[in-house]
Order: sequence, then structure tokens, then C-alpha cells
Amino acid sequence: MAYVDGFIIPIPKKNIKSYARMAKKAAKVWIDHGALEVKECVGEDLAVKFGAPFSRKLKTKRNETVLFSYIVYKSRAHRDRVNVKVMKDPRLGKMAPKEMPFELKNMMYGGFKTLVDIKA
Repeated sequence: MAYVDGFIIPIPKKNIKSYARMAKKAAKVWIDHGALEVKECVGEDLAVKFGAPFSRKLKTKRNETVLFSYIVYKSRAHRDRVNVKVMKDPRLGKMAPKEMPFELKNMMYGGFKTLVDIKA
């Protein structure tokens, strides 16, 4: 079963375009080194009627939204091999913007093994 690195990032709405530019370049690096899929998703319908909305749990401000992102790998071992290559890739350092479009300290990240995988 696949392995997934997942990210939740609160971000100022005004920085979404800047983040998207950076994320497209970074996704290419991950794919070039073997990641199977990269998704970068921006919150659109966060006023849910059940459960706890991301925005409330993250305590986002009125001018912020939430990014939900993930990278898919064949396995955890595959993820570890890909990430070693990615971290050595000079393209990653060159693409860093002068100012990050979000606060790194507010990013949440973790590795997840797949529990259920059903496709249409």
C-alpha cells in the first residue's frame, strides 16, 4: 500500500499565488526523484456544519485559509529514499522565495501508511 506525507498549512489568502508558484517547482523536484503524486489543495468550503472546521482548530485569522497537501510514495522506504535525493537537489534551495508565503512554525506534517485505498 502507498505511503503519504501529509501537510496542513494556514496561509494568508494574499500569499496563495506565491505559494502555488513555489509548490509547482517543488512538486517537480519530488516527482523527478520518484514521488508518485503531489497534490496542493487550498481551502474553499471550510464552514462545515459537522465536525470541527480546519479554520477553528488552526485558529486562522479572517485573512487566512488552509492548505491541505500530500505527496504519495510506493512505501515508507521509498519515501525515505526519495526525500534523501530531494534534500540534496540544488533546485530546492534555489526556489526558496525571499520570504516564505506562510509561517513554517504553523505547518503540520506527518507520514501516513495507507489504511484504505479505493479508486473509481
